[in-house]
Amino acid sequence: MKRTSMLLMSVMLLLSMLLAACGGGKSGTSEPAPGGETKPTETAQPEEEKDFPPTTLRVFSTFGGTDAAREAFQSVLDEFTAAHPNVKIDNDTLSANDDGFRTKVNTDMNSGNEPDLLFYFIGADAEGFVNAGKVVPLNEILDGDADWKNGFIPDALELAKQKDGNIYAAPLTGFYEGLFVNKKIFEENGLELPTDWDKLTTAVKTLSAKGIIPLSVPFDQSHYLIEHAILSAAGQAGQSKGLLDGIDPNWEKAYSAMKELYDLGAFPKDAATIDLSMSGNYYSEGLAAMTLEGSWAVGGWNEDTRDNSTVVPFPTVPGGAGTGNEIIGGFGSGFYLSKATYDDTGKKDAAVALLKHLTSPASIQKIASANGGTPAADVEVTGLAQVALDGFAMAAKADAIVAPVDSKVSQETFGNLRASVQPVVEGKKTPTQAVEEAKKTEDDNKK
Repeated sequence: MKRTSMLLMSVMLLLSMLLAACGGGKSGTSEPAPGGETKPTETAQPEEEKDFPPTTLRVFSTFGGTDAAREAFQSVLDEFTAAHPNVKIDNDTLSANDDGFRTKVNTDMNSGNEPDLLFYFIGADAEGFVNAGKVVPLNEILDGDADWKNGFIPDALELAKQKDGNIYAAPLTGFYEGLFVNKKIFEENGLELPTDWDKLTTAVKTLSAKGIIPLSVPFDQSHYLIEHAILSAAGQAGQSKGLLDGIDPNWEKAYSAMKELYDLGAFPKDAATIDLSMSGNYYSEGLAAMTLEGSWAVGGWNEDTRDNSTVVPFPTVPGGAGTGNEIIGGFGSGFYLSKATYDDTGKKDAAVALLKHLTSPASIQKIASANGGTPAADVEVTGLAQVALDGFAMAAKADAIVAPVDSKVSQETFGNLRASVQPVVEGKKTPTQAVEEAKKTEDDNKK
C-alpha cells in the first residue's frame, strides 16, 4: 500500500475519533485548549520509576517562543524530572519559522555538539546526519518495548522511515497545511470561499481594491507559498519526483501563478521585508483575509480570528496537474536519539527513558491538544477549535496527502526555490530561469 494511501486511512480514522471525542475526554488534570476552553487530559507518566546517574540531557526542539505547544511540552519535561530528580534537562529551543533552526541543527550535528534528543524533520533534511551515523536507528528499541511501539498508530511509524527503511525519529504529532480563510472577511465582502482559481483571484482583486491584505505571506521565508504552488501546479506525481531526474514543466507554472497573484495585489506591501511571524500576525489581527500555514499556527491566533477561520486546499493553478484536493501533510518530524548519547553509559538509559516519555500516548495527547496536530497515537484530543476540526475533515477528504517539497529536494535547492520567489513575481527573473537554477543546485548538491 502506498504511504499516502496509508496516511489517508489513518487520518480518516483519527477524524472519526476526534469528532466523537469532541464533547469529552479522559479524566485527569486540565489545561487550556487552543480555543480557550478548559478540557480534561491525561497526565503523562514516565514509563518506569528508575534511578539514573546524575546527568544533564539537552533536548533541542521548536517548542519554544510563541509555539502553541510550548507550555505543554515544558510540562511533559517537568513530569520526567519530577520523577527522576537526578536528571536535569536543558530545554533548548528555536522557532521553526527562523531559518536559523536548520543552520543550528546542521552546525551542531557536524561539529560534535549534537543534542542528546533532537526534534527535527524526517526525510531529506535529516539525510546528512543520518547517513553520517550521528543518530541511532530506533528499530531495535521499538521492537524491545512492545508497550512503547504499540502506543503509536502504525502509519506514524511507517511514515517516519528514512530511505534505508529504518526508523530514526519517534513521531509525536503530524500536521496538515492549507489555505486558511477568515470567513467573516469573506462574508462581509460578498466573496465565496477560494475553492478554485477563479474564486481565489476574484477575492484577491476585491480585497486588494479595499485595502485588505488578501493573502499574507512573506517572500524571503516563502516556505508555504512555494510548497502549495508547486503541489497545486505539478500534482502529487510531479511534486514528489523532485528535480534530480529532470524538470517537470508544471513547476514553472507554479512561479507563473505566484506572479499572477502578485500582479493582482495579493500579498502584503512589505512582503519583501517581513518574516513568517509578521505575516502570521497580519492574519491573526484580522488585517489579512487569507494565509498559507500549517495546523500548528491555529493556537497562536487571536480568539476572534480563530473562531472565524476555516481551511481549504490551495486551488489548482491554471493549466496545472493538481486535482485541487491534494494537501500537504504527514508525520514529518520526530525525536532523534544521538549516537554519542546512546554510547555513553552515563546517559543512555536516562535518554532512552526520556525519549519514550516524550512520545508516550499521554504526552502525545497533551501536545496534540495544544497545537492541534494529528496525534501519532490513538488518543482522544478534545477542546479543539472548529478550524482545527475543519482541518482534520479536509485531510480526511483529500485525494492525497503529500510530504512538503522541501523533503523531496536538498536544503540548498529549497533555499534556491525560495530565493527566486521575489525576483520572479517582480519580473526580474522568469519562471524558467528560477526552476533551471534550482535544478542546477540540486545536481551540484548530489555530485
